[in-house]
Amino acid sequence: MNNTYDIVIVGGGAAGFFTAINAAEKLPKAKIAILERGKEVLTKVKVSGGGRCNVTHSEFIPNELIKNYPRGEKELLGPFHTFMTGNTIEWFEKRGVALKIEEDGRMFPVSDSSQTIIDCFLKEMTRLKIDLHKNCSVKFIEKDENAFKISTTSEDFIAKTLVIATGSNPKVWKLLESLGHTIVPPVPSLFTFNIKDERILDLPGIATDVSVQVISETEKILLESQGPLLITHWGMSGPAILKLSAWGARLLEPTGYHFSIKVNWLNDLSESEAVIALLELKDVNPKQTLYKYAQLNVPKRLWQSLLKAAGISENEIWATISKIQLQNIALQLTQSQFQVTGKSTFKEEFVTAGGVDLKEVNFKTFESKIVPNLYFAGEVLNIDAITGGFNFQNAWTGGFIVAQSVSETI
Repeated sequence: MNNTYDIVIVGGGAAGFFTAINAAEKLPKAKIAILERGKEVLTKVKVSGGGRCNVTHSEFIPNELIKNYPRGEKELLGPFHTFMTGNTIEWFEKRGVALKIEEDGRMFPVSDSSQTIIDCFLKEMTRLKIDLHKNCSVKFIEKDENAFKISTTSEDFIAKTLVIATGSNPKVWKLLESLGHTIVPPVPSLFTFNIKDERILDLPGIATDVSVQVISETEKILLESQGPLLITHWGMSGPAILKLSAWGARLLEPTGYHFSIKVNWLNDLSESEAVIALLELKDVNPKQTLYKYAQLNVPKRLWQSLLKAAGISENEIWATISKIQLQNIALQLTQSQFQVTGKSTFKEEFVTAGGVDLKEVNFKTFESKIVPNLYFAGEVLNIDAITGGFNFQNAWTGGFIVAQSVSETI
């Protein structure tokens, strides 16, 4: 026997729940269901932000917020004028969930627990009488003039309106292709760099602000970013690296993640400026051993490692350093080249670039331009962001606008 609904939402994640809750509030008499393929819901919310749930980011200007989306920047500008960070904060606070801003701009629940967000969603689902069907993996989607037929592994559903909020799901993308949509092939977007290099081998845990570039074999700059870099047991991570991975998702994938990077440990200081700074240190500290005190805001163990790479002995004092030695140090400080030999997933957060082609979506409503009454929310679209709460903000914005659009048509 078929289950007939006004709205069926495929995907029991952040975008799916947010869409359902907002739609149910706008349409109190509508019959709404969420179909989740697994036995658990909101699993990505659970692990996000190290289990604290990085709900959004404290960027309140749409034109600035969109700069954090390698794919979707242009398309999200209009939607962010409708629903963005301030609206997200208000939405959760109205439901008893206070958010806080951390130094780097990321926003978390005051409880520091993702369970707070999950409990909020589940409470709203119960209050609004939204049906939740677990273990419902979608097998087929058919569309006639008036409705969608959704066949799942457990039962069939009929829906006037269908919302796809599954995130990066190859099976669902295949189904959308069968309905006429174009899918941009997925590639990893947020990942860290695997690097085996003596200069950083014994330095895991060290973090410092840098500028970093991906360079070609001919030393051409292909990508660059600035920000904190974290040395890890397997190589490099931190915002500076993750920005490169996001913006370079399609560029780096064909290399098999084997490419060269150049790190400037002095951030925006050039090699010649570094030489001048080192000459000044030589004048001021002639009798000081170079290894004893780190300089130029470089962490001490990293400073010592770079001195070693520059060929400086442990007992060398500033007075005896030659100009060639100073240039070698400056080179290590500003143009350290590393070979990347692979990638690792960033924490538990697997983000991909790819999904429904953005040209096939009306971003005033998030409705398909190809199939009427078919809507999308979240990462099922070819939209992704750097780390920091931006992927969730895309989910909240899309979910809200889908609910608003659907409420005007049902």
